[in-house]
Amino acid sequence: MPRTTIIDCDPGTDDAIALWLALGSPELDVKLITVAGGNVGLDRTTANARAVVGLTGRDIPIVAGAERSLMAPFRAETAVHGNDGLGGVVLPEGPPLAPGIAADAIRGLLREAAPASVTVIGLGPVTNLALAFAAEPALVDRVQDLVLMSGAWSEGNITPAAEFNAWNDPEALAILLNLGLKVAIATLDLTFQAKVTPGVIEALAAREGGACWHAALAILRALPASRRMHHEGFPLHDPCAIAWVLAPHLFGVKDAAAEVDCTAGPSRGRTVIDRWNRLGRPANLALMETLDAPGFFDLLAARIAPLP
Repeated sequence: MPRTTIIDCDPGTDDAIALWLALGSPELDVKLITVAGGNVGLDRTTANARAVVGLTGRDIPIVAGAERSLMAPFRAETAVHGNDGLGGVVLPEGPPLAPGIAADAIRGLLREAAPASVTVIGLGPVTNLALAFAAEPALVDRVQDLVLMSGAWSEGNITPAAEFNAWNDPEALAILLNLGLKVAIATLDLTFQAKVTPGVIEALAAREGGACWHAALAILRALPASRRMHHEGFPLHDPCAIAWVLAPHLFGVKDAAAEVDCTAGPSRGRTVIDRWNRLGRPANLALMETLDAPGFFDLLAARIAPLP
C-alpha cells in the first residue's frame, strides 16, 4: 500500500526535484505539502511549491507556514537558488494555496491517521514540524517514519559548523530529535555523494520525458558548481531524503545519536553526531552514510520522466 505522506519544504531548486520525485512515485500517497521560508522568502517558496505541484496536474493541498524560525529570521540562499528560488527557471503558476496554517494542517492530518501510519519528510528548516509536535506531542505515535535532510557530521555549508537547514532553526531541529523517534537523516556528508556533474546531466538528458522532466533538467543546468567540489559539480540534497523512503537499498545506514547546538556562538546549528557511540547515548538517528549514486540518478529519471 502507498505510504500516507506529509512533505514539509522550502522550494528551492532541490526541493522542486524532490517533490517531483515524490509525486512520480506510486509508493507515496502525498496527502499534504507544507511550506516554510528558508531557501528564499515564504512568498517565493509558496509560489514555487504551487508551480511545482501544478505542473504535475495533481490536486494536493499546499499550506503556508512559518515565515521565520522559532528564534530569528530565516536566512535565504539566493546565491545557489537564485532570487526566485528556482534558478531562474520559469514554471506556470500553480493552484492556489489551501487555507490554514501549516502546523495546524499537519496536526489535523495526523489526528485522523492510524498509529504509526504516516511518513513525514522534512526538506527545509523544520519550523512547521516542530510547531506541530510541540503543540500536540501525542501525535508522534501516528508517525511511521520521520525523514529529514539536515545537518552534517563534518563541516557545514552555511557556516564552518552548520548545515543550512539546521542552522536556520536549530531549536526546531532539537524538538524533533527529542520526540522519541529514530529520525532518518540525510546529512551533507551523504548528499555530497549525489554529485551532479555535466556528464550526469548529459546522461539524464538522453532520456525523454514530460514537462516536469524538462523543468528538472533546466534546474540542474542552472545550478552553480560547488567550490567544495572543486567546481566539478554540485550536490543534490533534498531528493536524497525522498529516495531513502523509496529505495532504502541504495543507502548504507547506521544507528547514531545526535544533538544540535542551539547556542548563539559560531557553532550554532552544528549537529553533533556520535557515529561510534562514544557517549553511550540511545540512538535517535538512522544515519544515512553511503549512497549508490548511479542507482539514485536512475531512480530520479525513472520516476520524474514519466510525469506530465
